[in-house]
Amino acid sequence: MTFVKSRRDAPAGFFEVEAAGLRWLAVPGGVPVAEPLEVSATHLTTNRLDTAPPTAAAAEEFGRRLAVTHDAGARYFGVPPDGWDGDGYIGALPLPHAREPSASWGAFYANLRLRPYGLPGVERLCERLEAGAYDAADEPARIHGDLWSGNVLWTPDGVHLIDPAAHGGHRESDLAMLALFGLPHLERVLRAYDEVHPLADGWRDRVGLHQLHPLLVHAELFGGGYISQALDVARRY
Repeated sequence: MTFVKSRRDAPAGFFEVEAAGLRWLAVPGGVPVAEPLEVSATHLTTNRLDTAPPTAAAAEEFGRRLAVTHDAGARYFGVPPDGWDGDGYIGALPLPHAREPSASWGAFYANLRLRPYGLPGVERLCERLEAGAYDAADEPARIHGDLWSGNVLWTPDGVHLIDPAAHGGHRESDLAMLALFGLPHLERVLRAYDEVHPLADGWRDRVGLHQLHPLLVHAELFGGGYISQALDVARRY
């Protein structure tokens, strides 16, 4: 059984970068992903996954496996998935990839995730990011990049991931995305993750910082309250 996503007017590389991301995230011992079977400029075919109710046991296994996926690492912050050398997409919007390493995670986040949206009120935070205010010791992680609850598929065999915006990023970004719109058994996921890869001190205080990029994405797509929400978050940091 297969599942086909198609879009006749898909922008260049839309499905190809998604397929590359799925392959890159298919880490031994990590979270299983939808397997890309066929890809073209207008469609992506994967294996079909049956759904099941979320359970506490599946959530804990997901947390442990997500830490393994992240620990597979990336060459630098912002690097595209192996097999792809262009930019990507998050939802319908472009997702810039870095062509060379940034000076730090903060510089990457400021220049490739926040500034492209041109939202007044974010520049002060970008300057703090570039100055290293929120850099941690963690190496670049292999992240899903769009890990909201809709891209976490609960199946009879446990969680599978779909629809990535995969790149080299900060592990806290994926975890913050899980919290943005809510995930069943989230605290169990986080505790299990922390058992495999202990999270840096103060990570809960940085959740809003890592949610700012997806909030800007939603502000660009939907406007309204997402703009004020993004500005409120930027002012906190």
